Amino acid sequence: MSSTIVFIDGGYLSFISKFFGGGKPLKYKLEIFAKNLAQVKGFECKKIYFYTAPPYQSPNPTTEENKRKANYDKFILKLKDAEIVVREGRCQKIGNMYQQKGVDTLLTIDLSRIPKKENITSVIVLTSDTDFVPIIKDLSEDGINVILAYFTDRKRKSGLSLSNHLWKACKDKIKIRKEYFFD
Repeated sequence: MSSTIVFIDGGYLSFISKFFGGGKPLKYKLEIFAKNLAQVKGFECKKIYFYTAPPYQSPNPTTEENKRKANYDKFILKLKDAEIVVREGRCQKIGNMYQQKGVDTLLTIDLSRIPKKENITSVIVLTSDTDFVPIIKDLSEDGINVILAYFTDRKRKSGLSLSNHLWKACKDKIKIRKEYFFD
């Protein structure tokens, strides 16, 4: 059985989990989810990379900010204990809006080097972001098959919308099903 590496955009996975959970995140183990995605295409999951950003902390964090950060730290520790590689950007607050910064760059850097370094010929990428199209095209030109793991609700500009540009860049796809989250 060939091996693959699964690259997961944590923000997008959160939207999917909440969709399947009826507004509440599902309770699942990320390593089981990634293993199930790999098995859909007949691969063994060699490694998992998870991309996220810690919650925003103001210069003088509120009790709520501290609580969110403590819960986040527990979550990240569980991922690391399961030998999942966690790559963290940062969270920026602009007005009343929060944005992850640097997460896409980390994922792009890792996609550009890790499959070659690990001698992997197929990778699974869970994202909905068009920003990854150039690296996906580069990988395809280098003979690496990029499999898009996705879920869409077909609503434009929702957290689950999917770019046609990204769709066309990946020849192989896995539509995420709720059962992939569980044994």
